[in-house]
Amino acid sequence: MLGLQKASVWKRASAFLFDFIILLVMTSGIAVAVSAIVGYDDYVNDMTEHYERYEAEYGIDFDISAQEYELLSQEMKDKYTAADEAMNSDAQVLYTYKMMFNLALIIISMSLLVSHLVLEFVIPIIFGNGQTLGKKIFGVAVMRTNSTKIRPLVLFIRTLLGKYTMETMVPVFLAIMVAFGILDFVGVFVIAAFGILQIVLICVTRTSSAIHDLLSDCVAVDMASQKIFDTEQDLIDYKLKLHEEEVAKSDY
Repeated sequence: MLGLQKASVWKRASAFLFDFIILLVMTSGIAVAVSAIVGYDDYVNDMTEHYERYEAEYGIDFDISAQEYELLSQEMKDKYTAADEAMNSDAQVLYTYKMMFNLALIIISMSLLVSHLVLEFVIPIIFGNGQTLGKKIFGVAVMRTNSTKIRPLVLFIRTLLGKYTMETMVPVFLAIMVAFGILDFVGVFVIAAFGILQIVLICVTRTSSAIHDLLSDCVAVDMASQKIFDTEQDLIDYKLKLHEEEVAKSDY
């Protein structure tokens, strides 16, 4: 069919879930390997030793909840304050903490980058029509909004700028900053707002597209019913052919 045959919600959701699971598995495997190469665990062990040293020196336990802290005596709270101030002025502690943050960001970003390039760029080039493993299984394809095939350059932009940078690394970077205490509820709020924005875009855009498809001018379609042309000229020729057939029918 010539018109836009968007893939159904359940097909897109199923393909997304399948690809997401594969992405997590692949990313986790790469992260473990990169972590071992850069020696991330060594810094984690050093940080643990720093905590244990200050716990022993001040007679406290850092591993308590906010509710447990509130139940402490003022004397114990003063010890926590003193220990916290001492750690924040300890150059070795600050260096270890900074290295943990930087390495965590490097490990996660590199792992996600490689995984995205393999699953969202290399495999779709092999399968054709922008199909990932999930899209191939559930009969979903990706094309330009003018009904032509997605080209490698556009697919690369869709993957690198849309899926990896905007939709993955921005929320992940914020999540890392929240986990390391650099951001508080503001980071969580931005992440939630970003997710809501994605849902809104899918609901209100004509092509039901998320950020990565809007940036690349693409749309997810039903592979079985959507006609995808190699070039714009092929599309024009097809429309002319249909027009000629309609004219021929009207002569009778």
